[in-house]
Amino acid sequence: MKAAKKATVTMSNYPLPAATQTISAGQTVNGASYNTADHVVVEGSLTNATLTQNGGGIGSIVVQSGGTLNSATVTSGGNIFALDGGSASHISLDGSRSADLIVESGGAVDTVSASNSAGIDLRGGTLSNVTLTTSASMKVESGATVTGVQVNNTTEVDIDAKSQVSNITVSNGGSVDNTGGSIASATIENGGNVSVERGYSYDSATSSGGYLNGTIDQCIISSGGTLTVGNGGSATNVGLQSGGLIDFSTLTYDSSAKYSYDAATYTLTVTGSGGTASVTLDPKTSDIVDGQQFDLVENSDGTLAIETCFLAGSMIQTPQGDVPVENIRFGDNITVYVDGKTETRSVIWAGKAHTTVRPERPDDEAGYPVRVLKDAIADGVPYKDMLITAEHCLFFKDRFVPVRMLVNGVSIFYDKSITSYDYYHVETEKHSVIRADGMLTESYLDTGNRSSFRQEGSVIMLGGKPRTWEHDAGAPLCVDRSFVEPLFRALEWRENSVVGAQMPVETMEFTDDPDLHLVTDTGATVRSMRKTAHQYSFMLPPDTQSVRIVSRASRPSDVIGPFVDDRRHMGVAVSEVHLMCAKQQFNITSHLQAEKPEGWHETDWTDCAWTNGNAELPLGDHLSHGKMGILSMIIRAAGPYVVNDQQTTRVKTKSA
Repeated sequence: MKAAKKATVTMSNYPLPAATQTISAGQTVNGASYNTADHVVVEGSLTNATLTQNGGGIGSIVVQSGGTLNSATVTSGGNIFALDGGSASHISLDGSRSADLIVESGGAVDTVSASNSAGIDLRGGTLSNVTLTTSASMKVESGATVTGVQVNNTTEVDIDAKSQVSNITVSNGGSVDNTGGSIASATIENGGNVSVERGYSYDSATSSGGYLNGTIDQCIISSGGTLTVGNGGSATNVGLQSGGLIDFSTLTYDSSAKYSYDAATYTLTVTGSGGTASVTLDPKTSDIVDGQQFDLVENSDGTLAIETCFLAGSMIQTPQGDVPVENIRFGDNITVYVDGKTETRSVIWAGKAHTTVRPERPDDEAGYPVRVLKDAIADGVPYKDMLITAEHCLFFKDRFVPVRMLVNGVSIFYDKSITSYDYYHVETEKHSVIRADGMLTESYLDTGNRSSFRQEGSVIMLGGKPRTWEHDAGAPLCVDRSFVEPLFRALEWRENSVVGAQMPVETMEFTDDPDLHLVTDTGATVRSMRKTAHQYSFMLPPDTQSVRIVSRASRPSDVIGPFVDDRRHMGVAVSEVHLMCAKQQFNITSHLQAEKPEGWHETDWTDCAWTNGNAELPLGDHLSHGKMGILSMIIRAAGPYVVNDQQTTRVKTKSA
């Protein structure tokens, strides 16, 4: 990131000369004009003043305690000082030669516009409603407070430690570098960039590009805007809109790179070899809050960004014939299908990204590409092997179906021989049904995940209003089992007629045993002392305040089939829970409340809730003062489970 210009005129390095004019307390001057030979001290009131360059030197207007300056224009060659107790408003700075505003601690200035390399140095006072354009700059030093800032047209803002800036908008080439201050309510628009860092000097951070290594609260990133997040950084209440970018510029992309997404709190945590950073999205202002819409990709410089898609070699139908997807550019025409008829639409965006598979995750989330073998759908469809990402949709009977729901492991399977690859998106003005490798599929629909792609060719239009499957899709998205399972079975029936069909190498073993046990808040493992058909009873040690209900957990999409669009890890369904101690019985109902403890799935049921295999159950203080107790629970449903050690929740335990 380009270094912010530091305002060079300050009280400390430019001692004020003797006043050539003083406006005394109680005195009012209106409509005065001054030049660079004038040094005016305002103790009273000065209105509608101008300060222009006339010959060499730098003139000044100094507003002292009790003084007010209302409406002043500095065209060049002058400075305005607002000292402790002084106030100024409606200041216009044109710095084509030299024009600066210096606000000392205790000074207050409202409504300022600065342009043409003019500088603002806020040294501890307050400033509100400032607009910076055309290479202007502002330095916000320790203890200063700024509210309402518009930064654009190559202007730069440097925010020092212990300063506060709120309601800032950065756009059109504007940049903000925060070296330890507080930023609240930021909007990053097209071409804007905000970087926040901690523990680095201003110059060294600038030379390294600048990054978020502190905190930022309430930020909206619209199309073309960038929020840069580095090691140790955290951003909260972030509105990530269509075309916005969150760039993790100091986290290196390698085999250790990973991310986690907490859907309950909308928090995305990214880890690379350079450290960890986190972003919490605001669901009210974000176009993307579903963790399934994210993927981890590599920037061109090897750092991390977050990102569905075609792999290189996919052949896209155009009026001139089929063209490799990697050769599609902005403005190219491709063939689309509308109500069964062909039309031609222009490409308004073509994006490319790179990903590396994360084999520790389930296949559909690991990033493996899906290979649809030649003839897997029908004879000649596709006309060659098709490689697409798991979330990419194929078109059947006027509906889009994610290919992950059709994976049968034989003719449609995750190609685990590919662990790192480039992939591509092609967007038309309207979301369209297109043909790739002879198969009807979808063009790109920007639901907010554009941010990690780089444009191929000239950039003319990057998105627009946020798009949704409900309102903008070229055909409905269908994940209903009643529609998808018959498709799955029909494609499964074709397996034996497909050349190159795979022999399943993995067979799943299932069990109905949940391996249910408890882990106390002190780490002790407690096995059931008694079990009937549906009731489990556990003896709890004294002073236990909470337990975790630990069991096997599997996803319905794994146990039943990929045609079931439920990828939650399901442990056991718990209904009634009772705690017996000191001849008293207490009903435990926290898992049935609207606000559930950690590890419970939301449900429409009121008498039962599913765990994720490791769910917290608070017990209160019923077992305090050395009392033991018996915890009994009714298990409404459990299993079947895939027998896989990696899918059994592990927690650190010790003997009870």
